[in-house]
This record gives sequence, structure tokens and C-alpha cells, in this order.
Amino acid sequence: MKKSQPYALALVAALGSTAPPLLAQNTPVIVQAEAGTSTTPTSSNAAAGDWAFPTVAAAGTAPAVTYATSLTDVSGFTAATSPGGGVGGAAPATANRVLTYTVTFPAAGTYDLYARMRVGAGGANDDSYFYAASFGTKSPTAGGDWLTANGLFNVGYEAGNSLPVDGGGAGGTGVWKWLNMSKYAGYGVSGTTFTVPAGALTQTFQIGAREDGLDFDKFAFGKTGIYFTVANLDNGTAGSATVPPAFVPTGPPLATGKPKYLGSAYSDAQAPNFGAYWNSVTPENGGKWGSVQPTQGAFNWTELDKAYAQAKPATGPQHLFRMHTLIWGAQQPTWIKSLSSADQLVAIKAWFAAVAARYPNIDHIDVVNEPINTPPTGFVTVGSPNAPAGSAAADGGGYINALGGTGATGYDWIITSFELARQYFPTAKLMINEYSVENSATRAGTYATIINLLKTRNLIDGVGIQGHAFSTAGQTAATITGNLATLAATGVPLYITEYDSDGPGDAAQLAEYQRVFPLFWENPNVMGVTLWGYRVGHWRTAQGANLVNADATERPAMGWLRNYVQTTALGTKATSAASAGIFVFPNPATAGRLSLSLPAALSQQAVEVQLLNTLGQAVLYQTLPASAEAVRTLALPGVAAGFYTLRLQSAAGASSQKLFVE
Repeated sequence: MKKSQPYALALVAALGSTAPPLLAQNTPVIVQAEAGTSTTPTSSNAAAGDWAFPTVAAAGTAPAVTYATSLTDVSGFTAATSPGGGVGGAAPATANRVLTYTVTFPAAGTYDLYARMRVGAGGANDDSYFYAASFGTKSPTAGGDWLTANGLFNVGYEAGNSLPVDGGGAGGTGVWKWLNMSKYAGYGVSGTTFTVPAGALTQTFQIGAREDGLDFDKFAFGKTGIYFTVANLDNGTAGSATVPPAFVPTGPPLATGKPKYLGSAYSDAQAPNFGAYWNSVTPENGGKWGSVQPTQGAFNWTELDKAYAQAKPATGPQHLFRMHTLIWGAQQPTWIKSLSSADQLVAIKAWFAAVAARYPNIDHIDVVNEPINTPPTGFVTVGSPNAPAGSAAADGGGYINALGGTGATGYDWIITSFELARQYFPTAKLMINEYSVENSATRAGTYATIINLLKTRNLIDGVGIQGHAFSTAGQTAATITGNLATLAATGVPLYITEYDSDGPGDAAQLAEYQRVFPLFWENPNVMGVTLWGYRVGHWRTAQGANLVNADATERPAMGWLRNYVQTTALGTKATSAASAGIFVFPNPATAGRLSLSLPAALSQQAVEVQLLNTLGQAVLYQTLPASAEAVRTLALPGVAAGFYTLRLQSAAGASSQKLFVE
């Protein structure tokens, strides 16, 4: 059973008088949350104003817990509706929403505030409260007296975590967890420390309700500079003055030695320790046209340069660089909408040329991003609460007609984009990219139509499937693999380009990684996987999708991912019966020539030939016409010595063979 606050404080006082001074100062001051008092009771709970103090019975090894919880929600108050005179979400609003504690400290000094809390099932709607910006009695309507703690549903340290409760952590909803409020900075609000002056060891501390569904078991004040684990705070035992060593991953990248790459989006937030995890690099926002050329005639290459340098350093391992993105209906320059179609086309070509000149070793390019969901029409095509479908989009490009509009195929603008890309990037692998095609048979079918239009024109080398959590969550394995099969039937290799799996807690994220990631990684049609970030600062940090915490420590899903990728044997794509009996000679190929012996079933059809280097980049394209001749000669002009994959595609199926060129 929990001790009452007076008893706990008595222990602290006794410890301070009998224990060595250092031990006393290193011991946290524990305050039971239910010991708080409210000054203005209401009819909802006459004993404690707007607060209730339920008890959770003991279960297994977990003791009974009596906690404080708010009964109403103030986060949505406005100037017109707030009972506190228009304070909105900046202060508790009324005195009955404040809990007051009297805390006695063993010594003067500066203290960090810790809270043991549990966020309800509402997640982001249950995860905020106010706490006083300093000791003393505060006005419930004065926003300057209070700090707003928000976004608590996916941070914190749960039982069993041996790390100091220091950074954000990754605790989820529905579990008791500790958080250092003094070091937590969320939603633009930084925490604060609390000063206890000599001669005034007893202080008043207050918290205020903001959202219901947030439970408090206890608070703790620990001397600033002392590090406390969950066990220290749970048991009121002394912390350590030793700075915890920073976690530094040693590498090598997780997919080292594997036939597929495993990469990540790159940005300043994702840069620390990047090379220890990933062997493929995609700029997160730095390669989008709106980021590079926000002003007409002026380019800002800073972020894109950093991503390219990560993949292609002057010395050291060279990794695959995937350029994201050339054409898209979002994050495009706002100035281009005001140009004529003719001038827009000039600007598009200048954009392609500038990228090609600055980055000569691009491996993959997202030529067109989200052609179904976000074409460059200048209007929002997918509705959202803030931007309904059909509304004008300032950064939507609005240049679809400059590329030919829908035209005869319905997708002429996409074809033109790829024709330009083939012209400006003749050695890069050209890709298309789209989201929510893995969870929709209709979108997968539309996507396949676009892919086949490009394939018949020899314009596409890879199909990007984003793989975001909002597309995979709740989808069955059969749905995902079925839609992948629809896209694989085009005969164009598949790539997962923006993968993430949400939490918010460690267990939830781990389970989703274990469920979804193998569906992509083990699919023989998928050539590589890119995560859309992995650290705090991830675009879905609020949903708990980061694999690494702010202090560089790894969440359980990262540990699982490393072991899974390194220990899972990957199969190869089956060769169709119709393409069996293909012989390549000589191998190694010499004198810039190669002979192919084809079975009758294949030689009487047109055969598309691609030669792919070790990065999956096509360095040769050729179509062999139907012929009665079984043996064909293939020239290899300009093909450098090295290992390659020779890929043959016909109506009968696909075949791949390894080839060495001397």
C-alpha cells in the first residue's frame, strides 16, 4: 500500500537528520498526488473540487495505487466560454481545478520536478495539465503563473526501464510512467527547475487540470544534477551524480551484406548516427522543389547537399542516394502558379537541369510523387479538416497543363515528366511514388495502369510504395500482399519508400513492426525499404513512430529490427517456366558483347533487356524484337567492368541472371 504524504515527508525529514548529507540530498522528495487539496469544492466532488481520487486494486506484483484525476476538460475553453475569464488553455481557469501541496525539502538548492502519470485511452486528448512555474500560490486565471505540459501520451519511462528518467522517453498510454517535467520540452513549452532557498525548506506547489483522462500517482522533486531511474523514483531511493554515458551505436548499417538496402529519410533531426543504421539516403524535405527554390531564380541547396554528402562522401562507404522529389502537387514553389504554361515548362526544365548538374551520381529519383493523391493541379485533391478537397493549394504547383495535362492517355503529364527525367538523368533509376496503394485495390489498379503506360515507353525503373502507418494499420496481411502482387504484375521492381509504424508505446510499436515490416522485407518483388525517419523529430513523433529516443537510446522495435534484418534469409524471385532455358555467354562478358540463347517460347516474343548495376541502377536498355533466331547478340557500349544483373522481361514472364563484365 502507498504511504500517505505526511508519513513520506516525515521519512524525508528523518533521513535528512540522520543520514549523511550527500545521501539526503540525492534522495528524491516524494509527494503523493492524492494528498493535494482544492480550495473551492464543486458539486461534482465536494471534497476536492474538480478532482477525484480513485484506487486501483493490487494485481500480481503491482501494488494498489490511489491517484488523482481531473473530472472535466478545460483545454477547449475560449474567451467566451471559459469560467476563468477567457484564459483558454493557458491556465486552470478556476480554483477548484487546482491541487495544492505542501512539500518539505531536506536542503536548500535547485530541484527538478518528476511526475508519475498515466494517460487515458484518448491519447492526445487525455495528455495535458498545468503546473506552477515556481513555488507559491498561483492565480488560476493568470497564464504567466503556469506551464502547459502537453503531448504526454508518447513520452516517459515505464517500469523496467533502467535508464535515468532524463530525456523524453517513449512511454505509451494506459501505463504508469515517470517523466522529468523540468527537462521535458513539448509543444513549444520548456520545463523549469524549482529553487528552495535556505531557511524556507517548506514550499507550496500546485498543479492544474487541463484535460480529463490524465491520472497522477505521485510527484517527486530530485536535486538538479542527480540522475534517477524509475526504480529510484518508485522507491524513493538515492540517485546518482554520475552523468549517464551517451548511447552510441557502433554500426555497421543494419542491411550490410544483404541483397536489399534498408535506408532512411535524412534531415538535421535524423542525421545523428545515421551511418550506423542505414545504407540508403533520401532527403526528407531538402529535395522538394519548394525547399530548394522558394524564390524564383535563387536556389538553396543546403539541406539537399547534406543528404547527398551522407550518401556520397568524399571518402568512405558510398551508399544509394534517392532523390525526392522532382514533380509533386505539394511543397512546390508558390511563384510558379503565376507563370504561363510555357514559362512553367521552362522553369521545370531548369529545375531538372540544376539538380542534374549539382548531383551527378543520383541512383534513384522520385520523378513524380503521389500522382493519384496529389497531382500538381494547384488544388487539394484529398480532403482534410483544414484543406477540403477542391480548395486552392498555395504550394500545389498548378503546372499540370505545362506538362501536357491529362491528354490522350489520361496521364500525359506523368509521361512528359518521365521523358524529361530520362533526358536530364540518363543514368539514374527513374521511379514513381505513391501512398495508400497497399491498402486499396482500386488505387493499386489505377497505379498499375500508370506504371504500364510508362513501362511500354521504357520510362520507368522502379515503383515506390510509401508504406506509412496510416496506410498499413488495421490492414490484413492478405490485403497488403494482394495489392503488392497487383503492382508486381507490371514487372517493374517495387520499393517501399517511406515506411513507419506508430506506437505510441514501446509494446504497440514493436508489435506493429513485427506484423508489417516482414510483409515488405521478405517480399521477393521488393528491392529495398526506406524508413521515413527514425529519431525523435520524425514527422510522426507525435504518433510514437520514432525508433530512437532523443538521447539516442534505442526503443525495443529498433533492437528487433536489427536482429530480424541481420538474421532473416531472403529468398529470390521465382523464374517463370516460360523463361527457363536461357543461357548467357560468355560470362564473364568480354569485348563489350554478350550472347543470349533463348528458348523458342521466348525468342518468338519481344524481349525487354535491362542491365542493372549493384545499386539496382539500369545502365542499359534494349528491346529484342520477336525472331526465329534463338541466339541473339547484345552490345554493351560503355558498360564498365563489374557485377551486374541481366533482367529479361516478356509477356511470358521475367528472368534475372548474374553477369560479370570484364
